[in-house]
Amino acid sequence: MIDRRAFLAVAAALAVGAQRATAQPVAGDPAPVETIPLWPGTPPGGGGPSGPAAVSPGGAMSHVAIPAIEIHRPAQPGDAAVLIAAGGGYRQIQMDKEARPAARWLAARGITAFILMYRLPSEGWRERPLAPLQDAQRALRLMRAAPPPRGVAATRIGVLGFSAGGHLLGLAATRADFRSYAPVDAIDRQSARPDAAALIYPVITLEPPYDQTSTRRQLIGSHPSPRQSAEWSVQTHVRAGCPPMFLVQAEDDSIANPQNTVILAQACRRAGVPVELHQLARGGHGFGMGKPGTVSAEWPRWYENWLRAQRTPA
Repeated sequence: MIDRRAFLAVAAALAVGAQRATAQPVAGDPAPVETIPLWPGTPPGGGGPSGPAAVSPGGAMSHVAIPAIEIHRPAQPGDAAVLIAAGGGYRQIQMDKEARPAARWLAARGITAFILMYRLPSEGWRERPLAPLQDAQRALRLMRAAPPPRGVAATRIGVLGFSAGGHLLGLAATRADFRSYAPVDAIDRQSARPDAAALIYPVITLEPPYDQTSTRRQLIGSHPSPRQSAEWSVQTHVRAGCPPMFLVQAEDDSIANPQNTVILAQACRRAGVPVELHQLARGGHGFGMGKPGTVSAEWPRWYENWLRAQRTPA
């Protein structure tokens, strides 16, 4: 654990020259939201867009020039935190449909939520497929390194990913020991391993016959080699010691084939990794925290029970 002075020095560096968002209240949140950049300067490899992020009428973010975390604190925070990554096929980030509703749900239960605004591979970043994973690992390290009041207990940090965000945080959970970038400061001494991982209608495999996804095209192109497809699939990295997994997917998902969660659950069981899989009879893709009046509205309750059952419940 780094000391407070070290963290404050890094935080000051992050603020220099950064386009830092002003803390603003969000409807339903108990406290103002703070946004801080992930890197003290140019992200690893450089490149990328410039200027402010673009936000669609539906609240999806793209043109991410400065990867960052958006922090949603509970009115009475506990010592647990969750890093959230929304989907969008690595072309955009569904902030308003997935990330922020999840953050509000977590904050209402005393869990500090950190929304990851990660680099999108096709926006000119030289590290292309590595860039989002670098951001996820950096965010997890930042969460562990921060002293109170921003900090949380170092063994109570989970991840919650949706769709392509599920792919990203699935990689973060299964490749925690992989050094996706050279250390840039003291924060990078921290572990990037989450203590638990919840993946909701995630893209897991980039291998045939389940590879017809925007996730595969954006990360490794239209004609990847078998080696690339395996390297960037989540299930191929599952080993003993990976964090417990909670998986949800609808059997009528037309974007991420329902076999994605089945493949990951099978890999977890072979490796002795605790896994809980919920297969919904219907619900399609992109139901976020659930659509009222449908079976998809049940999964947050199952997730809450699963969190409580974990020794490290976030």
